[in-house]
Amino acid sequence: MARKYFASNNSNYTQKLADYAVELKYENIPEEVIERAKMFTLHTLGVSLAAKPIDLTAAAIKVAKAANGGNGGEASVWVGGDKLSAASAAFANGTIADMLDWEDCAWTGHPSAGVIPVAAAVAESLKKTGKEYLEAVVAAYEVYQRVAMAVQPPEDFDHNKGWALGNWQIFATATPAAKLMGLNKEEMNQAFGMGVLFAAMPSNLQQATMSNAYHYQHGIAAQNGVLAAQCAKEGIDNLLDCFDIPHAYCEQLTTVTDRTWLDRRLNDRFYMMDILVKHWPANMWVNTPVEIVDLLVKENNIDADEIEEIVINPPTQYRMHFFEDGFETLMEAQFSMPYVIGALLADPAPGPNWYRKENFRDPKIMEYARRVKAGKDPEDTLLQSFHTYQNGSHPEKTVTITMKDKTVYSKTQRTHKGHPLDMLSREEFCDLFRREASFALTPQQTEKVIDFVLNIEKAEDMSAIHELLV
Repeated sequence: MARKYFASNNSNYTQKLADYAVELKYENIPEEVIERAKMFTLHTLGVSLAAKPIDLTAAAIKVAKAANGGNGGEASVWVGGDKLSAASAAFANGTIADMLDWEDCAWTGHPSAGVIPVAAAVAESLKKTGKEYLEAVVAAYEVYQRVAMAVQPPEDFDHNKGWALGNWQIFATATPAAKLMGLNKEEMNQAFGMGVLFAAMPSNLQQATMSNAYHYQHGIAAQNGVLAAQCAKEGIDNLLDCFDIPHAYCEQLTTVTDRTWLDRRLNDRFYMMDILVKHWPANMWVNTPVEIVDLLVKENNIDADEIEEIVINPPTQYRMHFFEDGFETLMEAQFSMPYVIGALLADPAPGPNWYRKENFRDPKIMEYARRVKAGKDPEDTLLQSFHTYQNGSHPEKTVTITMKDKTVYSKTQRTHKGHPLDMLSREEFCDLFRREASFALTPQQTEKVIDFVLNIEKAEDMSAIHELLV
């Protein structure tokens, strides 16, 4: 047993998670979980391709190339097809995967922006099979979900203090890299420890400034996950049991650590099945009101120019902001119910078209957004909203549209398409991917990528994906 210099709990949660990640085999994963891993792959790749027109996408690729010392490597950047090292490609793709805020939302963050870019980059660079890729993907989601839930904040936490989703993201990235690199059980344990050392400090900076730099957090976590696994593979002393040693990790994140989450139902429950897929390119708490507006407009053939007012009830904390002089940043727009609803009414087809810089002050979008108002009920706090989601439901929203002629349309709904209670079908995922990929690929390329992902378990060499993207 490795020597400990500070007091240690008499537990072995870290090793249990490491054993689970190493031992998980394709043949022991239920069919519906494999299918979900494929759909998460397709959607994450799709939203990344959709981000091609966003300025920060090109910037992220430039940064990745600079860190890589130029082009060269065995892993593909999804937008453009450049080949870089696994770590550099993971940085680029991880950043781009979160760019439109369109990927997913687990109970605790956006694991798909880490799991999929890292698993794809390492599997491609090591020429792993599709089955090995899927094993790594599932293991990563399961480790991430449990670690993140073990360190959630107390009941009185206010998100303006800075929620640490960029911190525990490291376990969504170190896990698939370590599994694909073939680390043994002790090395996997150490890879988690390296993840602690590489994890981002919790901060409210990205929320306080609404900077698009927020999306780089996911790229950095993806890159660092690859590096953490590589460090463990090359050999380090001790660094074991990071989740068991008090204050090594868990207590640094919360005052109410719940270590029972770390091995909860490891043998019979796949918590990745509880992850929400975003139907719309916007913050998760914006998705349901946007979906309701879309449904009301389509069901009633509403002319947006004839709308007098749109009321969201109850409103959501930190999600109702509107500025008469327009919006300044990508994140500021993505987190605003008024802006996203305005963009939807101006152009019903979702995508990067909603977030062109000129649209942040577009008169038509601003006019529609100005009509979106908060309802009379107390707002749903972010913590309340997450607790509702974690308990298997979702915050209920009522949208009431009043027309200039005083006709009123109203609809109440808890979930949107993509919520675990109303998950997209395979056909719906494919149709959504076609929309997403249209910003970067030809229709012929798009269909080939769909076919590859739907049959990924048959792939003998994951590097085959490169030819589909260039």
